[in-house]
Amino acid sequence: MWMQEQIRREVQDYYGTVLQRSADLQSNACVTRPQPLPAAARAALESVHEDVASRYYGCGLVIPERLEGSRILDLGSGSGRDCYVLSKLVGESGHVTGVDMTAAQVEVARKHIGYHTEKFGYQTPNVDFLQGYLESLGDAGLQDESYDIVISNCVVNLSPDKRAVLQEAFRVLKPGGEMYFSDVYVSQDLPADVRKHRVLWGECLGGALWWKDLYRIAQDVGFRPPRLVTASPITIDNKALESVVGDCRFVSATFRLFKVPPAGAGGRCQAVYNGGIPGHEQELVFDANFTFKEGEPVDVDEDTADILRGSRFVEMFQIRPGSGQTPAAGGCCPGKAQAKILDPFQLAERLAPKGPAPVPASCCGPSGCR
Repeated sequence: MWMQEQIRREVQDYYGTVLQRSADLQSNACVTRPQPLPAAARAALESVHEDVASRYYGCGLVIPERLEGSRILDLGSGSGRDCYVLSKLVGESGHVTGVDMTAAQVEVARKHIGYHTEKFGYQTPNVDFLQGYLESLGDAGLQDESYDIVISNCVVNLSPDKRAVLQEAFRVLKPGGEMYFSDVYVSQDLPADVRKHRVLWGECLGGALWWKDLYRIAQDVGFRPPRLVTASPITIDNKALESVVGDCRFVSATFRLFKVPPAGAGGRCQAVYNGGIPGHEQELVFDANFTFKEGEPVDVDEDTADILRGSRFVEMFQIRPGSGQTPAAGGCCPGKAQAKILDPFQLAERLAPKGPAPVPASCCGPSGCR
């Protein structure tokens, strides 16, 4: 317990005192670069107050689909940039709550609530910011099953107790809810000297989770198996820090975790996307394994079918038995599902540009982040 408290204090100091601007970061792990964004998200991002944007230490934007009217919780909201972008995307009928343990960051975020309320043309604010620990959201007043979506942007790695963070996220999500988050993962268990390194913790590397542990922990707390969305390799670009991490490799990856109970019969189905999600009208890239084009049937495993019909996507899909098969009791068809990509390092390699050596990516996709 004493070590967890020490890590908390050091991370708070790092993000509250040591870092004053994004340029103060000492590694390339959280460098942000432009990437294509839906028009609505790009417009919202351009509307964020300069003071909020300049104190941003995340690694891109974490924007799931179909947000209108949603209640969203941002774990580790920092200066509030992602919250303000999402507050525009959910509309005045939605709501966004940001939680961060660093008082200085929460103060910056709260300072600009009025500015963004007026900028977006809302009568009343649809965003608020709380100071609290991600491992104990109840202490900040967050109730069971109170949010549709939980997001987090390169912050879970800063927690000394990842299981508690995921357990709390599961608790506050409504049935059918989703945790959509980007984070840093490592290729193996980190040595003790890396985990105790103050700068590496602050730079999102010292607390990185071995990617296989994410699958185990997520399912232990009640989520369906994680869905890998995208991944990119992380370069440190700091010789002193590289010498400490040695052979450990790092990758940034975005995952989706759904709070959806099993409902099917363990067979295969076809999913047909009805289209219509703003910014994804003709095509929805659901994860690294499934892309849905409007009106075209796609063979999916029963886990994917359960998620689509048990979450906010239910009205956007038709789920039916696989072609030429006899439905099982649960409505889908028996058969072996196609192997999925689970390893973010494998996906990062697959997504890497061919030809000349690419510019090192940051922690939210092969194109980097804005």
